[in-house]
Amino acid sequence: MITIRRAAERGHFNHGWLDTYHTFSFDQYFDRDHMAFRSLRVINEDRVEPGVGFPTHSHRDMEIITYILEGALRHQDSMGNGSIIEPGDVQRMTAGTGVAHSEFNPSQSQSVHLLQIWILPNRKGLTPGYEQKAFSEEERKGGLRLIASSDGRAGSVTINQDASIYATILEQGEAAKHELVSGRHAWIQVARGSITLNGEKLGQGDGAAISDETELRIEGSDRCEVLVFDLA
Repeated sequence: MITIRRAAERGHFNHGWLDTYHTFSFDQYFDRDHMAFRSLRVINEDRVEPGVGFPTHSHRDMEIITYILEGALRHQDSMGNGSIIEPGDVQRMTAGTGVAHSEFNPSQSQSVHLLQIWILPNRKGLTPGYEQKAFSEEERKGGLRLIASSDGRAGSVTINQDASIYATILEQGEAAKHELVSGRHAWIQVARGSITLNGEKLGQGDGAAISDETELRIEGSDRCEVLVFDLA
């Protein structure tokens, strides 16, 4: 069964410096029918204007993953980490018992376009942690590249949950397949471009919840970038 969450149905706020879409309930946006899917709690698509960003704020008991599509984001946190996150980089922050961080667009001319993802951890009270790895466009082109997993296999970042996240960049007509083990579920998020998923058309910003399927076939209708979440 595939249930599509259309881009236009998401929560949307334009704050001037921040243009943001919320796939699931978040902050000022509440939708009791879209609170989460399995352990996937947040997918926010953000565009941040040049020279501005999110001042220092706190999180706890969440696995936070940042995926940059265009531009760059400067990260600083209470653990002492400081970095620039660029396209191809995947950042994982385990908020655990509590972390404060800030995120700013360091460019004075280019906006930054990103997805911020929150996954519920497998338990509360984890020790805060941080990890950042780069995955080249070549690694992600034409097939599914594992970028996050519970065990850090294949060079992915490690998350404290029984979940695996894959990224792919497909040209028009290219296809990627993913097999779902019995009892597992998936979420597909189209970061840009458009695809056909098991015969269903999805465009930029669309998502899809998948249960009781054995194989996912993702075909690029044009050049596209897609995230695949394999969830318990």
